[in-house]
Amino acid sequence: MKHHMKRQLRRLTSQRQYQVVVGSAAVLVLATGAAALAAGVDDAPTDQPRTTAVAGTAPRLDDIASRAEARVAAPAPTNPSATPTTSPSASPTPSPRATRAKARPPADPDLARRVVAPKPPSSKLLRYDYQAQTTYYYCGPAAVRNALSAAGIERGQDDLAAQLGTTEMGTNSAEDTTRVLNAVVKGDPYRTRMFAGTPSDAQVERLRADVVETVAAKRAVVANVAGDVTDLDGGWHSFPGGHYVAVVGYRDNGRTVRIADSADPSLPAYWVGVTTLANWIATRGYSA
Repeated sequence: MKHHMKRQLRRLTSQRQYQVVVGSAAVLVLATGAAALAAGVDDAPTDQPRTTAVAGTAPRLDDIASRAEARVAAPAPTNPSATPTTSPSASPTPSPRATRAKARPPADPDLARRVVAPKPPSSKLLRYDYQAQTTYYYCGPAAVRNALSAAGIERGQDDLAAQLGTTEMGTNSAEDTTRVLNAVVKGDPYRTRMFAGTPSDAQVERLRADVVETVAAKRAVVANVAGDVTDLDGGWHSFPGGHYVAVVGYRDNGRTVRIADSADPSLPAYWVGVTTLANWIATRGYSA
């Protein structure tokens, strides 16, 4: 009886200690799992096996902790180097500021340099200082002198004759009048146009346009003529050996032109048709 009581006491004592140990271990494991859950499970689960206080019950307690941790879904890891994919047909939506910028018309780099010339008037007559030629062969210097006076430039016939190379045989060609006019007038505006024979319709139109452009720019045209013409008032003008005149005005958009003629001071100016003037210039030329 005595021995039986001792065995019961030892068994109770050993079971009590075992239950205490097992209970303590369970509390420790559950506390650890709860702490991990409270922290948001930021740390990744380790691959190493947990160390338990009681070898026999540790696997069961680990299973309980693992199942508890598995209930919390860990966020998927992000790869900082990954590049987002974009659909080939997708296009970025421009910001409102970018849209406004695109709506503006592109600047024209040549706009500042583009100058539109005003349309010339349908008629224009230059103010000039007429002077008759001082010798019978000074028609070239006199025509250039009268033309320059329309631009406000005063030159003597003798000085111009020296520049033109004028002799008793006269002045050679419209090339000389162009050269001297450009030597005096700023900007070298004059060009020579020569007629090899009877002028074509295109050459007549070119002469009309040249007269309008030059006179509208307040400059006179100098023409080298030869032969006979009748002006619009019926006057007859004959220069079979050649002659120089200045064109100082036009009417009807250049279809009629005003001639300043230094040959006869009693008839210093008259009107002729532009086609008449073109045929008078035939085989010669003009400076415009």
